[in-house]
Amino acid sequence: MRLNVNKLLHTPGSGQDFHFEMDLRDQEFDGMYPVENPVVVDGRIHNEAGMLLLDLQADTTLHCVCDRCAEDFDEPKTVSYSCVLAEEKQFEDSEDIVLLENDEVDLEEIARVAFILAMDTKHLCSEDCKGLCSGCGVNLNREACRCKRQVDPRLAALAKLLEQNDE
Repeated sequence: MRLNVNKLLHTPGSGQDFHFEMDLRDQEFDGMYPVENPVVVDGRIHNEAGMLLLDLQADTTLHCVCDRCAEDFDEPKTVSYSCVLAEEKQFEDSEDIVLLENDEVDLEEIARVAFILAMDTKHLCSEDCKGLCSGCGVNLNREACRCKRQVDPRLAALAKLLEQNDE
């Protein structure tokens, strides 16, 4: 979505709201395609003291696989992004400045990049997810481990003594 901001550039105090949806279903993240729903983008461009400021928020629900227990789950994702829109950069190392092209800004490209950069590299179904047992592979969130307790070979003689006492 390209937006011409010429009128906003020359009118201090003016602003314009925007709303659109992006389709990121084909975007791969770590071998997965978690964005099954449209990404809804809402925002505003406003002229504050001769500077154009862009604020946006992108919302969707991701379909993820837990990195600990491998269960599928849905997770809401919200990304907020703000930047300055300018006709030219004063300093080359300014990352929060987006250059205008012929008084136009590509809002979808800005939202796409902000969303991709804000994606998490690790997804957990819950903060206290116990994961999978490395021995028997059972989901420890649902049931107890089925592994037979391994005795440290250095303590095997003591374990035999304990077994004899139990009999």
